Amino acid sequence: MRNSRNSRPHRSRAWYPAAAALVGLPLLGAMAAVPASAAPSSGWIQQVQWTTQQVAPGVTVRTGVLANPAAAPHWTVTIDATTTSSITGTTANEEVGTPAWAAATASQLTAADYPPQLTNVDWPGYADAPHGLEGVRVRAGSYPTQAAAQAAATTLHGLGFPTATAEWTGYDSDQPTDGEQVHEAIIDPSKATIEVTHNGIVAQRQTTSAVASALHALVATNAGFFITSNSFGFQGVPDGIAVYNGQLESMNNGPRAALITDHGKPQIANLQATVTVSAGKASYPVNGINRIPGIVQDCGRPGATPTAQPRQDITCHENSELVLFTSQLGTAIPSGAGAQAVLDSHGVVLSAGAQSGGTVPAGGSVIQGVGAAGDWLTAHAVVGQRLAVSERVTTTAGRNIPLTPGLNIASAAPNLVTDGRTHIDAVAQGVIDPADLSFNYAWAEIRQPRTIAGIDKSGRLLLVTVDGRQPGVSEGLTLTEEADLMESLGAQSAMNLDGGGSTAIAVNGTLVNHTSDATGERPDGDFVLVLPKS
Repeated sequence: MRNSRNSRPHRSRAWYPAAAALVGLPLLGAMAAVPASAAPSSGWIQQVQWTTQQVAPGVTVRTGVLANPAAAPHWTVTIDATTTSSITGTTANEEVGTPAWAAATASQLTAADYPPQLTNVDWPGYADAPHGLEGVRVRAGSYPTQAAAQAAATTLHGLGFPTATAEWTGYDSDQPTDGEQVHEAIIDPSKATIEVTHNGIVAQRQTTSAVASALHALVATNAGFFITSNSFGFQGVPDGIAVYNGQLESMNNGPRAALITDHGKPQIANLQATVTVSAGKASYPVNGINRIPGIVQDCGRPGATPTAQPRQDITCHENSELVLFTSQLGTAIPSGAGAQAVLDSHGVVLSAGAQSGGTVPAGGSVIQGVGAAGDWLTAHAVVGQRLAVSERVTTTAGRNIPLTPGLNIASAAPNLVTDGRTHIDAVAQGVIDPADLSFNYAWAEIRQPRTIAGIDKSGRLLLVTVDGRQPGVSEGLTLTEEADLMESLGAQSAMNLDGGGSTAIAVNGTLVNHTSDATGERPDGDFVLVLPKS
């Protein structure tokens, strides 16, 4: 959700009723925590009531509604633990803490006349994360409204609990969901055309429904992660690997999950892009495409600071790198310290010198460099001579993905289903850090709006959206709930696309889901389109 992927919807997490809070195993002798329980069974999926619309031959859209009156979510107050952020080195909040911290906090709440509720929280079933106890959650009270819970949190601040926060328990994965609204598009690629597009220049944002209407799409959803702030790039530009009609327009920082459509045939794989610029026998790697040199959104580059590890939604920095700009960027390139070379469509250097900005010539490109990489560019970019740029996209298994017309790619993270079974590579894709629960806990483990792509045994593309952040209407899903849903829908492979406020699906050019931003449908970056077969 660059779309607020790290936001915590009403900051809500799971809670057990007060009557149950004193039942369970002893917690350091003083208090008792509710034993860790598995998330509610995926049986909720079987309770969804579906209606079906045949949009066109080979294109079916199903709408699913779950209303569970037996669920009883409410407002409460959570006391966060504190930790040291692995990214910033400063104090940060985390939603669960150690048993010792929970016991001490519970005693303090009791002394303040706020009976505590403690819940053991187990690690979700990620393929590459620890198992067993993740931490203990501490809460107090049950309130009829958000305002009442916020008032209680404010009172608790004054009583020495500065991390007290009002939360809605309906977003807790270990509680039954009271409502979900799901849309599933099932597309036979032999009967409809599937493609990923940015619909023009890449430095722009448009709504899914507007693009769907303009291009007469049968179905459209939002696609990959993208830049949403001028402070760390060009708005609308993907912050992962992106290919439109065979042209590489953005790179990822380390392998990431990707939806590939090759002449309309969909597949899902972990991809990585490699780009090199050469002057004769000398060559230098290019770290990014259509981004600001030195600024790396979604970390994962060797040598970057504050971390070289994959970290979704975190901005890292490089002091030495080359960045390529394409003519599809569609906006002015940055000026500043460093070097710059302007190339024509054949790679011949038209001008070379300081990083002066300007625009990319039609059909040409610009290379900018900072630090030692800028020095290399200064030494090797000679007006009238050629700089050769080579680009390669491969799967992590080493299979080459030829950059030819008809190839389209959007990327996000993580993978959800592989070979028909849940396989969530949350750590490898940088969406969680087991050593730092202040990072992305809410994005991964709290119910959020989601957009999902999957492929079934017949090779059909499954595009799924789940609305969220709408208490009592549609709560959203966690990563593990996404995987459960996609398995139940018959996906052999599935991945998480951009979600949160970006989640949108349009049918025949009309938005059919309820987006979560208060301002309405969010302008996104790129899109998955289903078009009539030409």
